[in-house]
Amino acid sequence: MVTRRQTLGLIGAAAAAVLPIAGGARAAAKELRIGWQKNGVLALAKSQGALEKRFADRGIKVSWSEFTSGPPLLEALGAGALDFGPTGDVPPLFAQAARGNLLYVGTYRGSSQGSAVLIHKDSPIQKIEDLKGKKLAFKRGSSAHNVAVKVLRKGGLAPTDVTQLDLAPPDAAAAFKNGSIDAWSIWDPYTAIAESDPQTRVLTTAEGIVDSWSYFLGNGDFAAENGDLIVEVIDELKKVGGAAQSNFDETVKSIASITGVPEKVTKVVLSRRGADLGAVSTVPDAAVQYQQALADEFYDLKIIPRKLEISDIVWRPKAS
Repeated sequence: MVTRRQTLGLIGAAAAAVLPIAGGARAAAKELRIGWQKNGVLALAKSQGALEKRFADRGIKVSWSEFTSGPPLLEALGAGALDFGPTGDVPPLFAQAARGNLLYVGTYRGSSQGSAVLIHKDSPIQKIEDLKGKKLAFKRGSSAHNVAVKVLRKGGLAPTDVTQLDLAPPDAAAAFKNGSIDAWSIWDPYTAIAESDPQTRVLTTAEGIVDSWSYFLGNGDFAAENGDLIVEVIDELKKVGGAAQSNFDETVKSIASITGVPEKVTKVVLSRRGADLGAVSTVPDAAVQYQQALADEFYDLKIIPRKLEISDIVWRPKAS
């Protein structure tokens, strides 16, 4: 698991690696450096060695660095310490606002039921409006940030109407468990793990509030110079996800073994309405439009410091 200090080390070590070679074009990639989070189709591909097998005959090494959330992963990606990685909808906005060198290269879909605002079983909070003045935790710059904003808006509240606590999932889980926060905006599998505790209550899921778009991003230089490799990565992930959907019971066991989350809880995650490990593709126009609306909203709320044009950093594969 990569800590913030290790992330900064990755970024520092990448500084020389991303410098262009004077007087000539960069050679074809011999390594694919992937940032991953311990869930979803990329985790399955890692456990199966799917990408390693696909690229073995070309001598391309695949290396992996684990992250607990999207923001530090994209920090490393934009700095050139990684080539490819997954994230929710909000982290790319912060990365683009910080002028990170990255591109949207693919999408994947999950279930909006897997993102939720959780409260304690005996909490006096009964409806969204009751969050006013309460302590609401989420990882700033993550997809849970978007869920928090939109859930509050549905209840007629603004983000400033609650005490916002910026906590990474492991820290928020501990704070929620000991009662030091009133509510927690979070995604699966953390949602399902917390739901399995009888002391937890779901105030609302994101279903009907937030669309479940997630993204694969590539380092800008890497994607520009290795477009054929990006196409193959997306294709392989789609194959892995499609096979996983057709062999559900085995997939539950595999994901549970990767994450350490009990099979019973993992089955809840993978059975949610709209969950589909095979829903992997390059970036459709609908995803770009969704991100643009989100970027405009976060700028209007002064969450990000400047207006963004999402289409400026969307990579498109060359026509064959």
